[in-house]
Amino acid sequence: MIYLGNTQSSEVRVPHPCIFPNQNVLSCLLSGTNAQRTTIRLFTNSTPKFLKIHNKPPLFYCKSTLVPDTQFDSEGSGAAAPTRGDRFLELQQAREAAKVVIKENKKKKRKKEKVLKVNTAVASCYGCGAPLQTSESDAPGYVDPDMYELKKKHHQLNTVICGRCRLLSHGHMITAVGGNGGYSGGKQFVSADELREKLSHLRHEKALIVKLVDIVDFNGSFLSRIRDLAGGNPIILVVTKVDLLPKGTDLNCIGDWVVEATMKKKLNVLSVHLTSSKSLVGIAGVASEIQKEKKGRDVYILGSANVGKSAFINALLKTMAERDPVAAMAEKRKPIQSAVPGTTLGPIQIDAFLSGGKLYDTPGVHLHHRQAAVVHAEDLPALAPQNRLRGQSFPVATEKGKADEFKSYGLNGFTIFWGGLVRIDVLKVLPDTCLTFYGPKSLQIHVVPTDKADEFYQKELGVLLTPPTGKQRADGWKGLEIERLLQIKFEDLERPASDVAISGLGWITVEPICRSLKTSDIKLDETSKELHLAVRVPRPVEVFVRNPLPVGKAGAKWYQYEDLTDKELEERPKWYF
Repeated sequence: MIYLGNTQSSEVRVPHPCIFPNQNVLSCLLSGTNAQRTTIRLFTNSTPKFLKIHNKPPLFYCKSTLVPDTQFDSEGSGAAAPTRGDRFLELQQAREAAKVVIKENKKKKRKKEKVLKVNTAVASCYGCGAPLQTSESDAPGYVDPDMYELKKKHHQLNTVICGRCRLLSHGHMITAVGGNGGYSGGKQFVSADELREKLSHLRHEKALIVKLVDIVDFNGSFLSRIRDLAGGNPIILVVTKVDLLPKGTDLNCIGDWVVEATMKKKLNVLSVHLTSSKSLVGIAGVASEIQKEKKGRDVYILGSANVGKSAFINALLKTMAERDPVAAMAEKRKPIQSAVPGTTLGPIQIDAFLSGGKLYDTPGVHLHHRQAAVVHAEDLPALAPQNRLRGQSFPVATEKGKADEFKSYGLNGFTIFWGGLVRIDVLKVLPDTCLTFYGPKSLQIHVVPTDKADEFYQKELGVLLTPPTGKQRADGWKGLEIERLLQIKFEDLERPASDVAISGLGWITVEPICRSLKTSDIKLDETSKELHLAVRVPRPVEVFVRNPLPVGKAGAKWYQYEDLTDKELEERPKWYF
């Protein structure tokens, strides 16, 4: 209790500070001018302890203590000066505003940290990753209701394969991605954007990325914007189908060429592996690299549609099963393989590592610029080479040299059709220039004079020029709508000038002078050092001009390795096969 008075000597009795709950009151009582002589005596004899204060009559003045530990400075005087109530309201408003800002920042942080992980609660087909369902028989993931209930009762839904996968395993061509394979889509289709969305969580996870590239369609299947999907996760680059390269190809040259092409795309990869899922070449090296680099993380297999991800996983499990019992168990239920782009429709989780972490087969990234996006589903197998590639060169060499129609001007004034998918008009080349086509054997090549090319294409489309196969599909074909004019420069007559790669199909090697057809000695100074071609393809297929791929026995002779410094060699990824 406090006693204040106006007598000459007043006594204020307050508890000792050690037991007084509000220190501000004590500080106020002790404040005052120098004229106010205050005497403080501590009574230790009484219980509880009190302070005895003797002071002169003037009253004490205290600063406002509305808010603990917060004091207002004077903001003027007079009628216009803010009152204590005004200051209190301003402080409350500032606090409320701060609370709103903090709340919004927490929402943004929570939204950013939210990760869309693979949903393992929903049972999926182990062949394609589509969620199992019993309502739509035409849609992916369909299972007979009785079988579904039986498997569910015995907790065996992870052993179920859907009806679509059963048909695919027997060679049926059933597309399920809208806008691909000549279909516009429908209720049973999955859009390419939906498949890409299923991979969006990768950029927020710590994972090891194994990126697959098809050597036959290197540029078309490369996924140059893979960082949009993988984020900053480390990448192992796996080049598939090297067993399809022409006989006699030196893989040392191929490995160096791939690394050089990868460095130009400015992708930081750990290592490059040349592999074949069919012959298991290079698969053991990839398995060893994965075990070395995964460090407890999940492993995701990424690549464009139909690049061979499921075949690669099957080969990987087969190789790992020799030493890892977990991989041996996983090999019993492998993803389905087929020539249909979009076979895998969802992430497929595979328990493949004894040391922890999961292996995921992911849906292929559908690229609109590949031939598979415009060809009918029934014609898709024609785009996939099944045997070792053999280059077809034009003009064709005979025992007497070139054919009579090519002796004077070579290919100038001629048009070459590669099936019904590619047309090349030769505008200006050397007399001995040669074009060599590397791609599926099922696509026939025809050479006609350019002035008769339009008539020939209209007449033979769907007959000689396939795909599209059959007149009915040819009638609905939109034609070769894109034309690209190429000016190919060269500096050496003894090596190819460049490759013209057709996305989703193969490539054409352009040689300024073909050694087997050489009719006269031509000096480099006497030539224009430029070759002019016009390439036509369906919309929106892309055409790439790149450094020539060193294939065959001749490739090892003309290929030149880059002279690199020790620092450059250290920065380049190592390649294996």
